[in-house]
Amino acid sequence: MVMKMRSPAPSEILEEAQHTVAYIGTFPPRACGIATFTRDLSAAVADCSPSLRTWVLAIDDTSLPHVYPPPVRGIVDQDNPESWSDSARRLNASPVDVVSIQHEFGIDGRFDPVGGYTNYLAGFLADIRKPVVATLHTVLPRPRPELRAAVQALAAPSTVVVTMVDLAARILEEEYGLDPTTMQTIPHGVPVVTPIPPEQARRTLHLEGRTRLTTFGLLSRGKGIEQVINILPRIAGRHPSVLYLVVGETHPEVRRQEGEQYRAMLAELVRRLGMEEHVRFVNRYLPNPELIRYLQATDIYVTPYTGAAQITSGTLAYALGCGKAVVSTPYLYATEALAQGRGLLADFDSPPSLARCILRFLEQPNIRAECERRALAYGRMMQWPAVGRRYADLFTRIIEATAWERRARKLTSLEALGGAPPSVFVR
Repeated sequence: MVMKMRSPAPSEILEEAQHTVAYIGTFPPRACGIATFTRDLSAAVADCSPSLRTWVLAIDDTSLPHVYPPPVRGIVDQDNPESWSDSARRLNASPVDVVSIQHEFGIDGRFDPVGGYTNYLAGFLADIRKPVVATLHTVLPRPRPELRAAVQALAAPSTVVVTMVDLAARILEEEYGLDPTTMQTIPHGVPVVTPIPPEQARRTLHLEGRTRLTTFGLLSRGKGIEQVINILPRIAGRHPSVLYLVVGETHPEVRRQEGEQYRAMLAELVRRLGMEEHVRFVNRYLPNPELIRYLQATDIYVTPYTGAAQITSGTLAYALGCGKAVVSTPYLYATEALAQGRGLLADFDSPPSLARCILRFLEQPNIRAECERRALAYGRMMQWPAVGRRYADLFTRIIEATAWERRARKLTSLEALGGAPPSVFVR
């Protein structure tokens, strides 16, 4: 599908003179963590800097198309290389001043059944003539050659590469050969949460009298939820009120490939262990207000992911933003985000280690309270107004630098023709 852009109405002509940021990423109603991020980032930048107009190009799977609201101006068919190239050409002809790309391998390319990777973003990068800011949502240590090449191809034309943790920047420098002077760390944004008494959140969700463990996000096998279910008999034996909330629908890509096999396996494991009274599945993609309410009602947030390479986690960022005590396996993002006493790390593939961490929080409330305090302080630095301001400042600096470069080129051309003196171009 080729991107379509509407022409500005007469009333918008003055606004078009303002600077414009085009965001390329998935976007709601597509159920995807990147979609939520793109929506929240574009809104946060617009809120703190009204002079930066917002355009969104939604990356869509056109075999399951979505109907998009404003500010979506066009669609990029994620599996169509020509759609990517055409999007770049249309942006070149538009009033857009800077392009913000949300990079994730699964939406900017395609893994084929034999393990190869096709980089659909390559055509876009070859044709785009606007300044590019690339936000990397996945940074793999020790990547396969074609994945390293895809990131290097994105970084080469990008003015700035944004990572969400410092560790990702170090990996990009040491293992991908990226120039550290072109990288900037800006944390994953989280909503501004209005504190409410936990009892109020529990009442609205009918969770009174329960000790709540929570994992949320789109379900897939790498989330490790079965590891928490496997240790529930031990935890429930000491804390009979415990309830494990598994919040979120199955990832759409997983559902398309294998249906609900993973969720069915989890449900069967719950039944086999006799834990029906201690596990509740909330099989929906929740809007932010409802999701925040579940987090506010949570006692311990758990991210038991099975892979070490995950460099970002919006779910963990949200939990920290709500000031929750977190137990996690030590994937890359968790190792940095939970440092300095902001949470507890359990060993990979070690149910006893996971159980010990959860029980420590349940049985030592003073340790849990201190982790909650530190998590909340850290989470405040990730709130969207602060993150949006950092992106807005970055976009503005790039736009200003680009304008001066254009003036310098114009000056050079005029001087070569014996034209206007330099003072004409000084602010």
